[in-house]
Amino acid sequence: MEKYLEELNEAQKAPVLHKEGPLMVIAGAGSGKTRVLTFRIAYLMEQGVDPFNILALTFTNKAAREMKKRIAQIVGASEAKNLWMGTFHSIFAKILRFEADKLGYPSNFTIYDTQDSQRLIGAIIKEMGLDKDIYKYKQIQNRISSFKNSLITVRAYYNNPELVEADAMAKRPRVGEIYEAYCDRCFKAGAMDFDDLLLKTNELLTRFPEVLMKYQERFKYILVDEYQDTNHSQYLIVKALSDRYQNICVVGDDAQSIYAFRGANINNILNFQRDYDDVKVYRLEQNYRSTKNIVNAANSVIEKNKQRLDKNVWTANDDGSFIKVQRSITDAEEGRFVASSIFENKMQYQLSEGDFAVLYRTNSQSRAIEDALRRKDIPYRIYGGLSFYQRKEIKDVLCYLRLVLNPKDEEALVRIINFPTRGIGQTTMEKLTVAANHYKRSVFEVMENLDKIDLKINTGTKTKLDNFVTMIKSFQIINKESDAFTVAEHVVKKTGILQEFKKDGTPEGIARMENIEELLNGIKDFIEGQKELADANGSLAEFLEDVALATDLDKDTGDDDRVALMTIHLAKGLEFPYVYIVGMEEDLFPSAMSMNTRSELEEERRLFYVALTRAEKQAYLTYTQSRYRWGKLIDAEPSRFIEEIDDKYLEYLTPPLDAGYRYKPLIDADIFGEVDKSKLRLKRPVAGTPPSYKKPSEEKLRKLRKLKPGLDQPVENNNLFDNDLSVGNKVEHSRFGKGEIIKIEGVGNDKKAEIKFENGGIKKLLLRFARLKVIG
Repeated sequence: MEKYLEELNEAQKAPVLHKEGPLMVIAGAGSGKTRVLTFRIAYLMEQGVDPFNILALTFTNKAAREMKKRIAQIVGASEAKNLWMGTFHSIFAKILRFEADKLGYPSNFTIYDTQDSQRLIGAIIKEMGLDKDIYKYKQIQNRISSFKNSLITVRAYYNNPELVEADAMAKRPRVGEIYEAYCDRCFKAGAMDFDDLLLKTNELLTRFPEVLMKYQERFKYILVDEYQDTNHSQYLIVKALSDRYQNICVVGDDAQSIYAFRGANINNILNFQRDYDDVKVYRLEQNYRSTKNIVNAANSVIEKNKQRLDKNVWTANDDGSFIKVQRSITDAEEGRFVASSIFENKMQYQLSEGDFAVLYRTNSQSRAIEDALRRKDIPYRIYGGLSFYQRKEIKDVLCYLRLVLNPKDEEALVRIINFPTRGIGQTTMEKLTVAANHYKRSVFEVMENLDKIDLKINTGTKTKLDNFVTMIKSFQIINKESDAFTVAEHVVKKTGILQEFKKDGTPEGIARMENIEELLNGIKDFIEGQKELADANGSLAEFLEDVALATDLDKDTGDDDRVALMTIHLAKGLEFPYVYIVGMEEDLFPSAMSMNTRSELEEERRLFYVALTRAEKQAYLTYTQSRYRWGKLIDAEPSRFIEEIDDKYLEYLTPPLDAGYRYKPLIDADIFGEVDKSKLRLKRPVAGTPPSYKKPSEEKLRKLRKLKPGLDQPVENNNLFDNDLSVGNKVEHSRFGKGEIIKIEGVGNDKKAEIKFENGGIKKLLLRFARLKVIG
C-alpha cells in the first residue's frame, strides 16, 4: 500500500480508496477532511486516472494551492499541474474562455469586480434620471447579484409578477429596466461580472448539449470541498457535469454551513443522497484538534438543531480544561478580562501571542478588545478588516471632533469638508488653500473671512462655506460646557454622517452605523473611567489625546506573532490553542437580525459551533450584564447558546446571574404597585429540550465566591482595603496596569492616591472609585 495512506485512520482511508460512484464525506470539525480530499485525488491518479479527467472545486484559492502542493509531493509536480483544481469562479471562467463565442462573447472578455459593477449601475441610474436616494446603486447591485445566483435572468424577472410587484411596492418599479440595461451594457463591453461566471456557465451547459457532453467526458471524476457552502447556481453546474458518470465526491459538514447570507443552501448537502443513486456515505467523526470537553460541549449545542445530518463527533484527545464562562459588568470590563487572561496564560504557560484568538459576531465589537489589549501592550492583528480607529467612518467622526478642538487642523478639514456631500468641491478647496498660503493663515481662518478677501467663489459656494463654519463654531460652543460624549453624539447627528450610512441600507452601511455606535459607546465608557481620576473631567480634549496615544500603537512592527481578532465567519477553517468568544448575549449572538425563523436561528447556532470548535486547548465564553447602545447602558442577558451547553463542560469564573431571561414589558409594572422585579425573570425554552438551565451547584458557587470576593459589588466602594494603603505599595489597576503609590492625601470620599504607573505615567485616583489590587 502507498506509504502516504499510512497517515490516515480507517475512517479517512475508506473514502480515499472508494473509486467509482457517488460518495459523500460528512466531516466533523477538525477531522482531517482536506487531507482526505487531497489523498483521494492522489490515489485516483496513482490508480491510472488521467489528471485531465479530474475536477476539484474549492471555495478559496488558498485551499486549492495547498492541496495541489501536497498532491505534487505525492505524484510529482508535472502531473499535478494537469489537474483542473481551483475555485468555482476560476474554473468556470476558464471554461467560458474556451466556449465564449457560443454565447457571443470574446474569449478575452473582461471580468468586472464589485466596484466595476456598482459604478456601471450608478451610471445607468443617473442616465435614467432616477432618484439616487431611492435607487441606491449598492442595493440595486446586491439585488441583481441575488437574481443571478438564483438563475433569475431579465426574462425570468419579467415573467415573475411577484418579483416585479415586490420592487413596485418598494417604490423601485424600474429595477427590471436597470437590470436589463446593465446586462446589455456588460454584453456590449464584452464583460461578465462574478455572478455571470456561474450564470453563463449554467446557460452554456443548458443551451448547448454538445458542450455539456464534452465536459462530462472531460471531468469523469469530480470532487467538491465545503459542499455545504454551495449556492443554487453552483449546485446545478455540479449536478449537470457529474450526471453522466456520477463519480462525484462531496466533502462537507452541515454543522458548519454559515453562509446563507451569501446564498449558500444547506439543503444541497442535506439532500445529496436524493440526487444520486447508491450514494455511499462516509463519516469522519474523530476530531484531532480539540479536547474532549470542547468537542462534547460543541456537540451538546449543535444537537439542538433539527435540520442536520446524523454524526457523532468524538476525540481521543485528553479531557482538557472546562470551558470557562466569564460575566462582566460592561463591555469595557469584558475587554479588560480578555486582555488580562491572555497576559496571564501567556506568562504562565510560556505561550506566544499567536496562540490566542478573540472571535466576535460583529466587527464593531473589536473596539473594547483593542483598547484593552493596547493598554496591556499586547500586539494584535485585525483579520478581514481595519483596526477600529482606522476604519473610514471612525476616522470621519474623529476628524470632525479634531476640528471642533482645533479648526486649524487642515488634514481633518480636507477629509470631512465635503462629507457628507455639501457641494464643496476640489476646485474650491484649491482656491482656499492658495489664499491660505498667501495670507499665511489656516484654511478655516480664510473661510471665516471670505467677505474680507478677494476670492473668486460664487455666491452659492460661499453660502455653503459659511454654513460649514457656523456648524463647526456651534459644536465649539457645545464643547465648552459638555463632556466628550455629548459633543460626539451631537456631531454625529447634526453633520448627517449617521443619516448617510442609514440611507445606504447595504450590509456595509449597517456595519458602518454599528461602528459609529460603538465609537459613542467607547466615549461613554472613557468618561466613566475618567471619574476615577482626580484631575480629569471626561472632556473631548482628554478623549482625543487618549485615542491619539492608542492609535499610535496600531503601527505595524512587521511582527507576525500577534493575537488574532476576527469575526466568526472569517475564523472558519482556522484553529488556535486558546479562543475567546466575546459578546455571548441575546440579540448580539444570536443576532437580533437572525431570529425571525427557525432556519435563521439554526444558522446562528451553527456559527457558534464553528466558533467553539476553533479552540484546541481552551475556550472562553464571555458576556456582559450591560452594554452601551448609542451611549445608553442597556441591560444584556446571557446568550441561549451558553444555556444549551451541558453544564458539566463549563466552569463559571464568575457566578452566573439567575438563570433564564427577563421579559421587558412595554409598560412599567410599578404603576400597579410595588413589584419584586426579581420575580419577572422567566425560563426560556430551548429548542428540542425541556426548558431548563443547568447552573453550578451551590457548593461550587460558594467556592467561586470565596475565590473571587466582591464580584457582585458595585464599582463604587468595592475597594475593601483603601484604609490600609500606604506610600510605597505596589498596586495593579485594570486600566492603567501596574504602579507604585507615591502619595496619599485627603480623607473620606475625597481620599486620593497619586500613583506612578509603569506605562501610564503619574495618575491621581479617587480611592472611592479606584479599582486597585495590592500586589506588594
